[in-house]
Amino acid sequence: MAIIGTRIDGRLIHGQVANLWTSKLQASRIMVIDDEVAQNDIEKQGLKLACPPGVKLSILPVAKAAENILAGKYDSQRLFIVARRPDRFLKLVEHGVTIPELNVGNMSQSPETRSVTRSINVVDKDIADFDALHAKGVKLIAQMVPNDAAKDFLPLLEKVR
Repeated sequence: MAIIGTRIDGRLIHGQVANLWTSKLQASRIMVIDDEVAQNDIEKQGLKLACPPGVKLSILPVAKAAENILAGKYDSQRLFIVARRPDRFLKLVEHGVTIPELNVGNMSQSPETRSVTRSINVVDKDIADFDALHAKGVKLIAQMVPNDAAKDFLPLLEKVR
């Protein structure tokens, strides 16, 4: 399997993803999975600029990402998948992609969200999506940067139910 890391990060590609995580994982390709971003030329251009030199970038709708992964298109690469919200990863798993572990990194605060940690904020739909991912065997962890200890995400989520 070519997938060496998965991360929820509302900022998609930025300093932590581009520098810390990509280096730590020795990723050769970052894949952003998001149906809306895949259709937004301005946002795609910004992500291309943020991608580290020497690392390939794919910005794909979830169904196309699943199709490419399942077809073995990235089997010779070290694939790091990033998305803004858990529903994208749930759809990926529902399409048949195996994700053993999902790092919940950064989910921005808004008036509708409840705070799980300083950097992770959720709405009810996110909680339902995390529960569905867990039910499908995906281990959920919270880890902001590689030097932080990974924490089991489900107990953290309990405080906002």
